[in-house]
Amino acid sequence: MDSEQQIHPWFALHVRTRREHIVCSHLQAKRYEYFLPQYTCKRTWSDRIKELVLPLFPGYVFCRLDPQVRLPIMVIPGVFEIVGTAKKPQAVDDSEIAAIQSVVKSGLPFEPWPFLQVGTRVRVDHGALQGIEGILTGVKSRYRVIVSVTLLQRAVALEVDRAWISPADRECVTYPNSPLSDSLPIASGLHISCGAQSRHLATESR
Repeated sequence: MDSEQQIHPWFALHVRTRREHIVCSHLQAKRYEYFLPQYTCKRTWSDRIKELVLPLFPGYVFCRLDPQVRLPIMVIPGVFEIVGTAKKPQAVDDSEIAAIQSVVKSGLPFEPWPFLQVGTRVRVDHGALQGIEGILTGVKSRYRVIVSVTLLQRAVALEVDRAWISPADRECVTYPNSPLSDSLPIASGLHISCGAQSRHLATESR
């Protein structure tokens, strides 16, 4: 790792999925500081249960770099782009990277969690209202959200537990190139928002 790289901001690299480790190997060879957060999960096959270590943000690697000197990064096999807006790389806040690093080092169980933005269409997955869809309109408290449901051609506001809802459109849980605001706290969890992907990390206390 080149000490000079540490003065540069963190950026998110959009890379080919399942090639994150190969990209990291190239970054290490070029003496860039990189960060690939990973989590452990269990997958069940017909004859066994296997524990896997997977990227927390599939298709993304964080790297400190000089945005004016992009060529050494862009020629790495598997790198698509440096995430930003209007073709201009956008740095990830140091505090957000530090927060993710703290979660990874904490030793507590954690996993990716869909980011729910105000205005997102959501579905109630549990309870008496299971199956109802509506629009997420606001935050009542840390443990409650308000969902608007169109019923009898009228809007009905109801409180549901944050753990009971999920995005109605599963494709909307990631936002590859758009930094998001309107972060929503979740029960027993930590929200990490970064330019490449905005998601919640669900953590458990022991």
